[in-house]
Amino acid sequence: MAKAKKKAAAPVRGARSASAALGGKMSKRTVRLAITNVHMNGDFTGTIHVGSGKKACNVIFDTGSSTLAIDGSYYNVTRDRQAKVTTIAQEVGYADGSNWVGGVALTDVVVGARRLKLPRVPVAIAYHTSNKMFGNANGILGLAYSRLNPAFTMPGPTLPPRYTYNQIQSGLVSHLEPYFTKLEDAGMVANKFAFYTRRSMVRKAHGRPGDDPANQGFLILGGGEEHRDLYQGRFQVARVVHDLYYNTNLKAILVGRAEPIHVHPPTKASGLVSNSFVDSGTNIIQLEQVLFNAVAEKLSKGANATLTDALRAGYVAMSGLRLAHWPVISFVLEGALGKDVKLEVRPETYWQTDAPKAGYATAVLQGDGGKGGASILGLPLMNNYLTIFDRSVERGLGVISFAKIK
Repeated sequence: MAKAKKKAAAPVRGARSASAALGGKMSKRTVRLAITNVHMNGDFTGTIHVGSGKKACNVIFDTGSSTLAIDGSYYNVTRDRQAKVTTIAQEVGYADGSNWVGGVALTDVVVGARRLKLPRVPVAIAYHTSNKMFGNANGILGLAYSRLNPAFTMPGPTLPPRYTYNQIQSGLVSHLEPYFTKLEDAGMVANKFAFYTRRSMVRKAHGRPGDDPANQGFLILGGGEEHRDLYQGRFQVARVVHDLYYNTNLKAILVGRAEPIHVHPPTKASGLVSNSFVDSGTNIIQLEQVLFNAVAEKLSKGANATLTDALRAGYVAMSGLRLAHWPVISFVLEGALGKDVKLEVRPETYWQTDAPKAGYATAVLQGDGGKGGASILGLPLMNNYLTIFDRSVERGLGVISFAKIK
């Protein structure tokens, strides 16, 4: 894995917690992991160590799911002296259509240079996967809540592989406690984590993307506010309205100085628990199609008449892009402290330059094609901010705090 250039700093005493007014506390210990978007062309991955042999596994860190799964073709559970096979199977699908099926074993997981070791962690060993499920990574570590970590109890051991997808569906359904929840329950870190990122697609302006600092970042387990070298100014604190995903209430979208595009809450008939959620595992901002169309219409006004076609095309030569002509697009979320949160996404963020190749740019602000789901506020929303997911407040629902990165 390519290593980030910055050196980890010790927590700063006296740093004010973004959620202090809600009863949140500063962490006594944090673990700062180097992460990179190079292996998954956008999604950020980092290294954990699994089992008795401390097998180094490069995993996707995803706030849009909750399961810890390792590719069974990479990690051999029979060689892990500490692994205990269970009768639990899991099958998980993701919004992009990827999926896997696997059996669960209990084994040790270690993270960080401080060797933070958690024993008997449920790890799914994926033995059937869709094409490119893990890409150039070795697995995925979900950071959301328990209800996104379904498990099925089977009549016998689930490893070695013996159960098909249809057989698993007939098992007794329950939910496993996710890795990060168990880490917090063990008292090893506080119930929060943070992402520091700069890109949502790999920048390929140079011959070695792995050496480009723009493609690197950090995941901080147990905190975020303490790491003053990563951010500046005050935090804005957004309310999490449901603990399925990190569900938020998107209230408006601002395109430059144009009149706001007001966003309605979901209807009861839609079955949605909110109109949006923040997801580190999505490298675009995917809006409900009607909202995307409204953004495109704002761009078509006046001097910006040529911009709409470029955004809808989604892929242009940088020589004709002229980023200075594009407006800042802001997303207004319901705040947790009585004040709405306004997050700016600048043109150089919603246009990912030198991606997927040098000299070209890809638009990472897109519509959902009329699917009618919640808007997914992916990495581009987070890229300009240290983003802290604090689950210790608001009766466990938590809040998401944003401060501009340095």
